[in-house]
Amino acid sequence: MPLNPQVEALLQFMAQAPQIDFATATPAEVRAAYDQSMLQGEPPKVASVRDIAIALDGRTLDARLYVPDGLTGTPGLTLFYHGGGWVIGTLDTHDATCRALAQKSGHAVLSVAYRLAPEHRYPTATEDSYAALCWAADNAGALGVDGACLAVAGDSAGGNLAAAVSLMARDRGGPVLRHQLLIYPVTDQDYSFASYEENGGGEYFLGTDSMRWFWGHYLGEQATADAPYAAVLRSTDLSGLPSATVIAAEFDPLRDEGMAYAEKLQAAGVATDAVIAPGMIHGFFSMFEAVPDAWEWIDRGAANLKKALA
Repeated sequence: MPLNPQVEALLQFMAQAPQIDFATATPAEVRAAYDQSMLQGEPPKVASVRDIAIALDGRTLDARLYVPDGLTGTPGLTLFYHGGGWVIGTLDTHDATCRALAQKSGHAVLSVAYRLAPEHRYPTATEDSYAALCWAADNAGALGVDGACLAVAGDSAGGNLAAAVSLMARDRGGPVLRHQLLIYPVTDQDYSFASYEENGGGEYFLGTDSMRWFWGHYLGEQATADAPYAAVLRSTDLSGLPSATVIAAEFDPLRDEGMAYAEKLQAAGVATDAVIAPGMIHGFFSMFEAVPDAWEWIDRGAANLKKALA
C-alpha cells in the first residue's frame, strides 16, 4: 500500500528539522533532539497518574502508574517499556501512549524508566525491566492492582524488552504473564532483512544507520550471540510464553524481524495476533495526534490486553 497520507504529511513536517548524523552523533545530542520532539500535546484523560519510585537492590527506578476511568473492580496491570533504541526515551516521551493503553484496555499501566545505554549497557535494561515486573507483582496491593493479572508491553526497543521479560519470567520461574504486546519490536541484530533494504534509508523516521548506532551503544563490544535476551529472535525455545500481539509497520526497517518473531511464537504454540499496519512507519503508535489512523492499532493492542487481563 502507499504511505498513509497522514504519515506522509508528518514526515514532510519532520524533514524541516535539523537531521541527526548518526556517524558522529553522541547520545546526549540524540536525546536532546528526540526526547523533546516525541513529546505529545494534550494527553488522553485517565482517572489518575502517579509517579512511583521502584526500590531495587542497589538502584531505584522511576516509574509512572496510570489508572483508567470507569473501573468496577481491581484492574490488572501492564508494565510498559518505552522505545528509543535502549539509549533515548523517557517516561514523558511515552506518557500519552501509556494513557491511551490504560484507558482503552480498562487496566492499569506502569511505565518503567529502565537505565539507558551506553552508560548502562546490556543486560542492564533487561534486568531492570524484569526486576520491575517482580517488584510490581510483590507490591500489587500497594499499587491497587491484581497481581495475578499481569502483562508486558513496549514499542521498538521497549518491545524487545517486553519480549525479553516474557522469556526471563518463564526461564526464572517469575511472575506469570497473561500477555505480551510487542509494538514494532527489535528482535535481532540482523540488517539483511528485506525490510531494511526497502525502508532503511532514513526517509521513514528510522533507518539502518540509526539502528546500527543504537545496537552499538547497547551491546558495545559484546557479541550478539552472547546476548540471548537482546536478540530474542535467536531463542531456540519460545514455548510456554504468554499470548502475544505483534504490531509491525509496513514502512519500517524492523517490519520483517517483528513478523519473523511472531511466526516463531506461533510455531511454538503461542497464541499470537500478528499484523502489519499498512502505510505506517516506525513510531506511529505514539504519533496518534498527527496520525489519527494510528488509533485503529492502539485499539487493537488495547483490546487484546483487555481480553487477556479479564
